[in-house]
Parts: sequence; C-alpha cells; structure tokens
Amino acid sequence: MKITAIVVGVILLFLIIQYDFTENKSWNTWNLPLTGKVILIDPGHGGPDGGAGNEKALEKDIALDVSLKVRDYLQQQGAMVVMTRETDKDLAPEGMKGYSRRKVADLKERLKMINESDADLFVSVHLNSIPSARWSGAQTFYAPQFKENQKAARFIQAELRRNLENTTRKAKPISQVYILKHAKRPGALVEIGFLSNPQERSNLKSEAYQDMIAASVYKGVLRFFTNEKGLKETE
Repeated sequence: MKITAIVVGVILLFLIIQYDFTENKSWNTWNLPLTGKVILIDPGHGGPDGGAGNEKALEKDIALDVSLKVRDYLQQQGAMVVMTRETDKDLAPEGMKGYSRRKVADLKERLKMINESDADLFVSVHLNSIPSARWSGAQTFYAPQFKENQKAARFIQAELRRNLENTTRKAKPISQVYILKHAKRPGALVEIGFLSNPQERSNLKSEAYQDMIAASVYKGVLRFFTNEKGLKETE
C-alpha cells in the first residue's frame, strides 16, 4: 500500500510540474492592472509649511491623509508607489533657516524627485483656500507639455465628479505652477477641495470623505493606465 501511494504521489507531482500554467486563463488573475507601473504621489506642504487652512484643518495634514489612502489603493492593484513624504515634514535640508528659503528648497527637491524617478505618472495633492466662502469643489490641473497630462487629469476629474457628486468642475490647463511647468514626467495636480468653504472643510476632515476622494483619484489613475479611450468634452 505504501509503495502504491508513493508511486501515485510521484505521478501526480510529475503531472503538476508538466502542467502548462500559461494556458490556464485563471493565471491572468495574478496580473494586477497596475503591475509594473511606477506612480509618484506628492502630498503638498509639510513641516513648518502648513499650507492653507488653520490649526483646526491644515492643508498639509489632509493632503497627507488622502495621499496615503491613494497609495494604498494603488499598491493593492500592483503599482510601485513613491511618496515625496509620508510624515509631517518638508523636503528642505535639515537646519535650513528662513521660511521662504525652505519653501524654495522644498519645491526644488520635490521636482527633483519627480524628474529623477522612473515614474510613469505623478499626482500632487493640495487643497484650496480663498477669501470668499462661496467656492467649493475638487478640481484637477495639468500642464500642456505632455498629452498624457490632460488625459490623466480628465480621468481623475471625471471620477471626482462622479463619486463626490458635489462639483461640475472640469480639468483645467495651467502653466504657472512650478512643479507642473518644469516636470519631465507626466502628471497632474489635484486640488481636492476648499478649506475656505465651511461645509467642504467639514467634509475634508472626515475620514469617510477622504476615502471617497482617494478612491476617485485611484480610479482616475486606473482608467489612465488601462488604455481607455478619451473622455467626451462634457466629462
């Protein structure tokens, strides 16, 4: 009996080794949609640079929280994600004095990370704030030097509109933003809402709303990489 069992086991092992898994359609499930893609996420501000808002709702904190959620979504689909920061810090050299000097050094370092990376796409995450409380809604911006920029921005904006259901804003070209203007990699800037609007500020502080934003950015990035045809002008 023991000999028979050993023989059967050897035969089964041989058949398993000889089996051509490449012809098994289920093998495709291992190929996640973002496998092999490098995506850089840039949470705005950090450290001494709080960005927009106040101590009750600072841009640097909310941008980081949302960016980390975006990172997790992308990694779950196989992407290699590079973060410009994962904690509350800026990228200026340690010990550098002067807020303005640190700000300039920080921006240059972020741009350097983007340009020297192997990123297939970068996404910068920021929040808006203006004197008037009437304005609200997330909006995605892009620089026109790469055609991929517009495509990525429009897909992300379409998902923000679809999932948040509180804005009709469209992706918009912009040429004055330092990182977008000088980036040598495709990318987009997402302003995820207005801290100057009381209702939107309250939403932006909510983890559930942050997760909706992160999921929207992720879905837009996914659509960009899955070779979906371009959007209609109305989207």
